[in-house]
Amino acid sequence: MSFTETTRTSWFSRLKSGVIGIFIGLILVFGMIWLLAWNEGRSVKTYRALVEGAGAVIDIDIGAVEAGNEGKLVHIAGRVDPIGTPTDSVLGVSASGASGLRRSVEMYQWVEEKKSETRKTLGGGEETVTTYAYAKEWRSDRADSADFRDGNGHQNPEMPISGERFTVERAMLGAFSIDGRAVADLGSDSVVPVANADLERMAEALGVTRPVKTDSQTIFVSADRQNPAVGDLRISFTREDTEAASFVGAQKGGGLVSYRTSNGRDLFLSSAGIASAADMFNAAQSENTLITWLVRVGGLIGLFIGFTLMLSLISIIADVIPVLGSVVAFGTGIIAAILTLLLGPLVIAIAWFAYRPLLSLAIVAAGALVGFAIFYLRAGKAKPIAGGVTA
Repeated sequence: MSFTETTRTSWFSRLKSGVIGIFIGLILVFGMIWLLAWNEGRSVKTYRALVEGAGAVIDIDIGAVEAGNEGKLVHIAGRVDPIGTPTDSVLGVSASGASGLRRSVEMYQWVEEKKSETRKTLGGGEETVTTYAYAKEWRSDRADSADFRDGNGHQNPEMPISGERFTVERAMLGAFSIDGRAVADLGSDSVVPVANADLERMAEALGVTRPVKTDSQTIFVSADRQNPAVGDLRISFTREDTEAASFVGAQKGGGLVSYRTSNGRDLFLSSAGIASAADMFNAAQSENTLITWLVRVGGLIGLFIGFTLMLSLISIIADVIPVLGSVVAFGTGIIAAILTLLLGPLVIAIAWFAYRPLLSLAIVAAGALVGFAIFYLRAGKAKPIAGGVTA
């Protein structure tokens, strides 16, 4: 079920877009320069905060809260005892002994898929052929059919209920009270079975006229779950159980809060199971390194897009002759890549030097010594022999 739409854009309209692209590209380039520089500072500050924390943290017994550790960075680990029961008050489902309960809801609905193909026309214009296709799928979020290009016969009803998460307010590790959501985040998921006896109550809560059935794991709001209709629902529950956990934070009263390091960073580490403080700090350093590289890659991609937008006007002008425009676009793409590979690493290097001046100087000095050593060894091999000829 699909239809096709063709739109045409004149050369002058494309020129206007190209001029706007220059300004957008400039903003994007400057934004990525700031992002790359900020990321290096964030990485260094986080690294130093973790190093400081690893040197200051102390292991304490969870059996009792000692006033002498107030405000100190402490590491605790042990069995988790949730206080209370996470409950879905709407559908009346609870998970005794769990730290969290998650309600997942999917609705069978229309979704729109759009595919566009653009080709250049003589004179610098463009012709875009867009195909809109419609299919029925199970989705956890409702696709707004009012935004469909062809809404006739493709209407999605409102979802009577959506997915939600419920956690205990707090849990205990020995004598220490920990935020319930932080504990639930570490839990392992398992399905909460649903009994047929609960279906009548759920149907009333949902306010639906369609039959409500279950296979003990999933609730189906459907006349025929083998042949679902638009608006049918699938509802399931999973519980989050945390048997043991480890935390690093500042002791405050009978609980833990974020620890403020000397450079102003907040530290609060958590891990499922029993983990040593050293392992938790090592994991945090690895995460910091991963985030640093992801932001670097994202920044370089943003720079490339920015430079591409800034140079797009040149290829648009050349598109008066489509073949020439394609050649120029390829060339501007190469230029954008070169500019990205020049500016991106330069910004990273400058920021790296600004935040790590001593280490940067040490690396430069080491490089200079290696270069001098290589030059000295090569000069030593080129000794003059008889007749003025060198070896």
